[in-house]
Amino acid sequence: MTIKTHNTAILVFANSAKTEGIYKPFKQSAELFNVLNTQVQHKVKQTGLPYFIISENQQQGDNFGARFTNAIQSVFNKGFDNVITIGNDTPHLQTAHIIAAEKKLQHTALVLGPSLDGGFYLMGISKTRFNAETFLNLPWQTKALRQTILKLVALKTIDVALLETLSDIDSVSDAKKILNSHKTLSIAVKVILLSITASKKEEHKQHESITNRHVNKLYYNKGSPIALHI
Repeated sequence: MTIKTHNTAILVFANSAKTEGIYKPFKQSAELFNVLNTQVQHKVKQTGLPYFIISENQQQGDNFGARFTNAIQSVFNKGFDNVITIGNDTPHLQTAHIIAAEKKLQHTALVLGPSLDGGFYLMGISKTRFNAETFLNLPWQTKALRQTILKLVALKTIDVALLETLSDIDSVSDAKKILNSHKTLSIAVKVILLSITASKKEEHKQHESITNRHVNKLYYNKGSPIALHI
């Protein structure tokens, strides 16, 4: 049971490693997200803020937008004035980002941690500015998400604070970007990301080898009827 000692709570909205292993497009997904889920929970604990983890087993709704909206509302229903939401797919997320968001929420209604894919890795929002109907109609899981939110808050003259931009990991190319960013990564995450990129290189080499053998075979067969004719 969590005792409310702060007006801000953290919502970790993230699937289990098993589920991530099914949907992410690389073989090491379950292994990676097992580490990331553990690290996220550790980083959240370090803030000293109350937190709630809502995975696929507790989420309610027919689509991502509904599940996310319902999860945020459930935390507000516990009596908190502000909610900071994070996921599990941003390896460079640090405790400092969450603490910075909590401080900004004391005088700003909305805080976003932008991600390179057009969405966000962190969102802090006050209860006074949370509108479930508006949330349900946002273009979730698209590149237009963050810009849509920024346009809406601009129309309503709502102040928004931005944190630094980080990269989520949804693909092998994301893994490469994260490895090449020179930001701090744990050894465990770095090893898995290197394994992911290495596996992709090996798949590419195998594909090239098969393609070359196929082309050579076609070329050989193409010439053989002429030899027979002679």
